[in-house]
Amino acid sequence: MNHLDPQRHVRGESQYLDDVPVQQGTLYAAVYESPLAHGVLKGLDLGAARRAPGVVRILTAADVPGRNQIGGIVPDEPLLAEGHVHFQGQPVALVLARTERQAHAALKLIAADIAPLPIITDPREAAALGELIVPPRTHRIGDSGAAFAGCAHVFEGVAETGGQEHLYIETQGAYAFPTELGGVKIISSTQGPTAVQRHAAVVLGVGMHQVEVDVTRLGGGFGGKEDQATPWGCLAALGAFLTKKPVKLVLDRMADMRMTGKRHPYSSDFKIGLSKDLKIIAYEVTYFQNAGAAADLSPAVLERTLFHTTNAYFIPNVTATAHSCRTNLPPNTAFRGFGGPQGMFVIEAAITKAAEELGVLPSEIQRRNLLREGDRFPYRQPAEMCHAEQAWDTAAERFGLDKLRTEITEFNRKNQLFKKGLAVMPICFGISFTKTFMNQTRALVHIYTDGSVGISTGAVEMGQGVNTKIAQVAARTLGISISRIKIETTNTTRVANTSPSAASATADLNGKATELACRALRERLLRQASTEFAVDYEGLTIENEQVLAAGIPAETTWEKLVSSAFLRRVALTENAHYATPGVHFDAGTEQGHPFAYHVYGTALTTATVDCLRGTYTIDAVHIAHDFGQSFSPAIDRGQVEGGAVQGIGWMTLEEISYNEEGKLLSNSLNSYKVPDLYAVPAVLDVHFLDTPGHPKAILRSKAVGEPPLMYGIGAYFALRDAIRAFRPGAALPLVAPMTPERVLGGLYPEALAAHTEETAVAATAAS
Repeated sequence: MNHLDPQRHVRGESQYLDDVPVQQGTLYAAVYESPLAHGVLKGLDLGAARRAPGVVRILTAADVPGRNQIGGIVPDEPLLAEGHVHFQGQPVALVLARTERQAHAALKLIAADIAPLPIITDPREAAALGELIVPPRTHRIGDSGAAFAGCAHVFEGVAETGGQEHLYIETQGAYAFPTELGGVKIISSTQGPTAVQRHAAVVLGVGMHQVEVDVTRLGGGFGGKEDQATPWGCLAALGAFLTKKPVKLVLDRMADMRMTGKRHPYSSDFKIGLSKDLKIIAYEVTYFQNAGAAADLSPAVLERTLFHTTNAYFIPNVTATAHSCRTNLPPNTAFRGFGGPQGMFVIEAAITKAAEELGVLPSEIQRRNLLREGDRFPYRQPAEMCHAEQAWDTAAERFGLDKLRTEITEFNRKNQLFKKGLAVMPICFGISFTKTFMNQTRALVHIYTDGSVGISTGAVEMGQGVNTKIAQVAARTLGISISRIKIETTNTTRVANTSPSAASATADLNGKATELACRALRERLLRQASTEFAVDYEGLTIENEQVLAAGIPAETTWEKLVSSAFLRRVALTENAHYATPGVHFDAGTEQGHPFAYHVYGTALTTATVDCLRGTYTIDAVHIAHDFGQSFSPAIDRGQVEGGAVQGIGWMTLEEISYNEEGKLLSNSLNSYKVPDLYAVPAVLDVHFLDTPGHPKAILRSKAVGEPPLMYGIGAYFALRDAIRAFRPGAALPLVAPMTPERVLGGLYPEALAAHTEETAVAATAAS
């Protein structure tokens, strides 16, 4: 079964937000942003802008009829700045004009009177000053403090990971319309329709029933539209509500990059203790998360970092403490992996540090400490149906790990200015929302009298293929052709109170709800057939649109059965609710069973470094991945490939840069680099691990959205391995991304230090 959308995509027929026909009288919105990262907002001069051609109205915080607040976890984020500004790019005013050009022209006529305040961009500085979003949290198992005393080897270090721009193809935007009953309808590019609905209702001062949010599909999300689609939906809704005219707001690329949050940068301290036989006995880590100016989803991201502190390893004594630090940058937010990759990088860095100090391969430590059945994570959930060792051993055997090492050793012996490196990256990633109440959803299924089927769920299609999977589930369950099925837009009036399409849980939750609804409908129809044809219900099935009795075709088909049921007033609509069973977590004790199941896998990554220039290629990534029992292998393979490349980008090319004034320097695709076709490994081999899947996964097919991103971490350590082949014994900082500049600095640290000193002297002389 192929993805349902590609033909429409390549023909340009797929409908996105900006494809919605513009209604007559539509106003165009443009956002006036704070030019400073921190200060007291003393006033706004809007006079000239109000008189500008085409301007209809300019809105500020004073115009908000409800509450000027869109904070979710923590109510600390105004829709429009009020009293203070906290980051460059913070929305301060909204210009509504008759054309987009006129709206943007008016922005240049606005002047803000802002008294500057001190600016913080470093999370460690924020923590030292007590600027925390929420109190620190700690996950603990065993007694790490006491355990270090019994370790044969103890190592400490610092690991740092940078941010990452989502760079979805479709930028943030919304189109809002006033409704006749005093509410609004919002067409939003969002992963979380209910979040947009809830916050818009708060801002407008109306009930949620007065706000309808509709989503056909997104041109990418990656977490960047889970929470951060909310302000743009609310701003468009505010304009439509107050002017009683449609309002359209779509950010251009540079504005999107400037005004929205990224993957959270982390700075972390670690301490790792090992026995003589390289068993990890104790591990301590302190994370400093750069949350930005408001909470957004930072506390939840921080929690998942803690959950993935030990990656795919069993460590009996762990203390992991996390600080969510408030800085004067745009609020950072969800990004594929949701804090897991940041935690997993640190444990891999700690293992690598230990291996380098001991003169052994990191893989020797990794393999000896992999999770086994029944081992407990620091949050006390046991590893159940654990495939960590199976994934490692399958990858090592299938892709020839020992042979790869031999070939790389021989290459490095023969070549002076090119060196190769190798890294093994195991993964273990938990599947579920870690807030228990979010693990629920509904599906509304209609069977029409001609036998066609319409399905509404809370899932948002953003290129991951969830609509295809839901259609497959329905077709299998009902026994009909997938051509009869239409997946409706995601709409808050049809399916209410939904969780966002995130956490790799969308297909599981919405697929299970769809399966429940379709099972109920199938049972209802077959009981009708049993009565009509006087046959035993237990022996009836529907396969390929034919009703079978004990495997023999009965006197009716799918279409006839549906028509007959309708004439006898049998309900052809079902609304099913699904809540993941068995998940729970107590944040007070930091213990529980937060995940429905875990996904496992192992990647072997090889890289070649040009030791004269510092440039490099990622040669190959060989992956053995735990898909469970995949029923959409083409879609699932694509998710693994795309996730791995996105992870490689985070670890190598993609460097977010702000100056000390909180200004984004990597503010365009000239200065921010993402992997292109030529950066993709020449070999990207994905093997479907032979595992039984999990009963809490839809049709035992495991979630595949986020786990593969972590394979990209292997690229960093493969490059590090190649650098050390050129400079044996080099003590390299554990800082990602491994850009070509950092590679060159690692190859020639003395030259880099001399250059830096010369630059500093020249700058001093010039000043």
